[in-house]
Formats: sequence, C-alpha cells, structure tokens
Amino acid sequence: MVAKPIAVTAKPLSERVHWIGALDPAMRTFDVILRTPNGTTYNAYAVRGSAGVAVIDTVKEDRAEQFFASLESIARYDEIRAIVLNHLEPDHSGALPELMRRAPQARLYISESAQLMLKSLLKSDVAYTPVTTGDRVSLGDRTLRFVHTPYLHWPDTQCTYLEEEATLFSGDVFGCHFCDERLFNDTVGDFRFSFEYYYQHIMRPFKQHVIEALELIEPLELRTVAPAHGPILRDRPRSYVARYRELSTPRLHLDVQSAEKTMVIFYISSYGNTQHMAEAIRDGAQEIGGFRVSLYDLEGAETEPFVDLVEEADAILVGSPTINGDAVKPVWDLLSSFVKIHVKGKVGAAFGSYGWSGEAVRMMDDRLRGLKMRVPVGGLRIKLIPTGEELERCREFGREVGGFLVGRQTTRVIDMSELLAS
Repeated sequence: MVAKPIAVTAKPLSERVHWIGALDPAMRTFDVILRTPNGTTYNAYAVRGSAGVAVIDTVKEDRAEQFFASLESIARYDEIRAIVLNHLEPDHSGALPELMRRAPQARLYISESAQLMLKSLLKSDVAYTPVTTGDRVSLGDRTLRFVHTPYLHWPDTQCTYLEEEATLFSGDVFGCHFCDERLFNDTVGDFRFSFEYYYQHIMRPFKQHVIEALELIEPLELRTVAPAHGPILRDRPRSYVARYRELSTPRLHLDVQSAEKTMVIFYISSYGNTQHMAEAIRDGAQEIGGFRVSLYDLEGAETEPFVDLVEEADAILVGSPTINGDAVKPVWDLLSSFVKIHVKGKVGAAFGSYGWSGEAVRMMDDRLRGLKMRVPVGGLRIKLIPTGEELERCREFGREVGGFLVGRQTTRVIDMSELLAS
C-alpha cells in the first residue's frame, strides 16, 4: 500500500489545547499481534497555560518529524515547562530524547512505577519528577492533575487530567488503532469495531485494573477524553467510559449468584475415551457441591465464544487425547486464548486418554502452571478405554479438584504407578 502524503498541522481541541501527534495510515500490524486495517495514530498534545506549555506524550520515533512540525506551529521550545509521559512504550516515547534536547529546561513527569523503565529507555540519567494520583503541575491558569492507572496496559501507565477544561489525556485507555485525519469521534468514520477490538486485546487481560481505574475516572467531569491512539472523544465522552464499565463487568453475574463458584470442563475425544473421563470427572465434582459444573466438547467449536466462560470461571479443567505425542490443536487454541484474559490464581487441571506415550496431559499441566493457575492435582492419564475402576479414579479426581475449589481438601492415596508414569 502506498500512503498518500499527510498534511502536518496541529489541530485544536480548544483555544489552549492542541493535538500535535502523528498519523500512520499504512500500518497493518501493531506489536506483531494486533491487526490495524485502518492504520493508527500516535496522539500527543500541547497545553498552554499563562506560565508555560506542557507537552503530553510524544510519538513513535519514525514519526518524530510530524510531531516536531506540529509542535513548532503552536509553541517555541523555550516555552515548554513540562513534559508528561503517561506511558513509556516506544510508540509514545520515541521522540522524547530529541524533545528533551530541544527543550532542556523542561521538567519530565512520569509515574512512580515508570522510573526503572525510564532508565532502560534512555540509557542515561535525566532529571524527572515521579508523580501519582492527586499530584499536580501548575501552568499558571491551567493545572494538570495525575491519575495513576497501573497495568493499563503496562505497570507505568497513568492518565493526566486538565482541570480547567475537564479534559482527560487517558494514555492507552479508551484508545484504539484507527487512523482518520479528521481526528474527532464526531467527524471520523465508524470506529466502533476498532474500539472494541482494542479493548479485547489490550485491556481485557487487566479487567480488574480497568475497574479500579474507572473508580478514579468516573467521578471526574469529562468534556473531552484524549487517548494516545485513535479518535479524540469530544462527543459524549462519558459513553465510552460507560462502555469500558460494561466490558469489564462479568456477564454471568445476573445468572450465577455472586457467592456461587463455577467449574468448566473442556474436552475433545477421538474415540470417546476422553469424553467418558470428562463425564466421570464432572460427576465426581458435582458430589462435592457448592459450585456449578459445566461440560463442553471442543470438537468443531470455535474457541472465542468460550473465552468469556473461562474468564468468569473459578476452575478450568482441560482434557485431550495424545495424538502424535501432543495434545490436539483445538485444545492448544483454547489454552492460547487464555493470554487475553486474567486466569492467574484460578484452579486448573488436565486429563486425557492415550494409546502409546501420553505426553499431552503433562504438556497441558505445564501450560496451566505457566499461566500461574493453581493446579492442586497432577494431570490424570488413562490408557485407552477406561475401566470401571479407572472411571472411579476420574470421579475421585473431580472430587479432589472440587474440594480444593471450595476449600474442602480431600485425602488422596497416591498410587506409586502414577509417580513412575509421570
């Protein structure tokens, strides 16, 4: 794709606030994993007060020329009093070293969590001031107040609130990868898909942190939300905040009592053996009581619809036969989807039948542990068709995992053959 020439100019959000970012319409993949069919923007802003200018965020290094041209059109470098980085990822900080060289008198403000990252980023010592929620920087008749919003989506992230104009410079929060030179949400094309896609892939793994950030953001007066990527939200900005609240609220909370735990058991079965194991594990778990158990066959199913179930479940069990020394692809597709959500601390377990070597269960077990899930019982493997005695082992396996889930541990007699086989 050949990108058309881009007219570089600062664009006003108000008389005192300008967008001085850069457009990247030709980008089609961001950070390897995100598809960007509409390109992206690197949003940076300048705020003018009676006592000087503040620059909020910069741009990716290869877009620095656009950034500096826009900045120079509305301010001199010797007017810059403050530089604020809401987030230190390279797409926001790429022009920082050159900006500090051109405006050496400016003070750099970063979150307290960003200090070690800054040293790694610049590879040299620079003067800076760490800030956290409630700290302020005065520009005379304009005031910047900081709101610490960690893990959205890096540990260092924060938002900056311009008090007198009720404008929130939100960093990656409320952003999306969508490039349209008209910039504002009431003038650009339809970017709803990009907004939702961005949340699902960037913010969803940190839902609890989103909710904590919303507790700080929702009480603010909001005339404008100015994110680091995508359209600037000046028309009904609070509706985008409300959408984050909806996306971060568990969908099952209306169907399942808040105190009721849930267990989901996923399986795929070549000849019915792993299925019989899954059903026996379910039956054993149900004997414990105190939680809801659901059973899902992965054969022929898309994994994406299961992501919500996994995210809201308290225990996730996964079963697969061993084929060619591995678990089958639908199981790995499901497990790979776990990186998009928060599963740390959930209860996990693996099981499956096998004909020759049975590596699949060990591999799934390792994956669950690698995701920082609590795996109270080593994976259960059964060779070929489970016998009645082996199905009872499956029921006991379900009882043991279920007991751990509700805090009622069961005493298990370990068969030495299990240890030798592991």
